[in-house]
Amino acid sequence: MRDTGAGTGTDGDDELGQDFGPDLESRVHDGDHQALRLWLRLLACTTRIEDQIRQRLRSDFGTTLPRFDLLAQLERSPDGLTMRELSQRLMVTGGNVTGITDQLEAEGHVVREPHPTDRRSVTVRLTPAGRRQFKRMAATHEGWIVELLAGWPPEQKTQVYELLAGLKGHLAQLDAARK
Repeated sequence: MRDTGAGTGTDGDDELGQDFGPDLESRVHDGDHQALRLWLRLLACTTRIEDQIRQRLRSDFGTTLPRFDLLAQLERSPDGLTMRELSQRLMVTGGNVTGITDQLEAEGHVVREPHPTDRRSVTVRLTPAGRRQFKRMAATHEGWIVELLAGWPPEQKTQVYELLAGLKGHLAQLDAARK
């Protein structure tokens, strides 16, 4: 018998007996700390949502989540971003950003331009075609997110949002204390 599930001994069952199927939370045992169980539930939900978004971007737009994320960063920065800034914002290596930028440039979605003050850098900007494509994807993406989080009524979404804000503030304080 597989040892998974949050206390029931079956794949993905939670304390209420709901079967969610095997996922990251399957590692949880009755005796595990509440914080660990919560962390794995958050991670399992995030992973499931991200998997849905990845699949839908691929099937509906023939693109990937990293490409979507790079376009989103550029859309929020009309003056463009350097490759270094993109790498930092996306939290990936420069090589990853270069590869994605190469693909998007070949498709006419982005353009590289000399940086106005740093001869060693280039600025990446959305082209008009890239901006139009991103707007189409972003509108569809928003609908997917609304659909995926429809399991909570609005008041619960507000409550979870506020609770996570408190957690985010706590994590920021811990991060600041370590620096």
